[in-house]
Amino acid sequence: MIVNGRRWRATDPKVPEDVAARLRSHLMAARRAVATARRARDAEAERAARARVHTAKVALGERGTPWWDQPEPERRARWSEGLAALDRAGSDESADEG
Repeated sequence: MIVNGRRWRATDPKVPEDVAARLRSHLMAARRAVATARRARDAEAERAARARVHTAKVALGERGTPWWDQPEPERRARWSEGLAALDRAGSDESADEG
């Protein structure tokens, strides 16, 4: 995708909409966590949040191996594994809060 003359990677169109919605939810939560960590000057929390942002973007196909260069089974594995990792990270955070 091209915006203002700059090329941007788009989400893999093969990602099922329900999965893409969950990945975007994780992505936005991770971005909010980056902002919170930066305000608190918590480098460790910021690193963890940025790792979650990266995981979500790779799972969506916006980073890493271009989705158009991946066979279908690899694409499916990419978003499935990414979502599972983010779900685990989210449940770990919930356990830390409780």
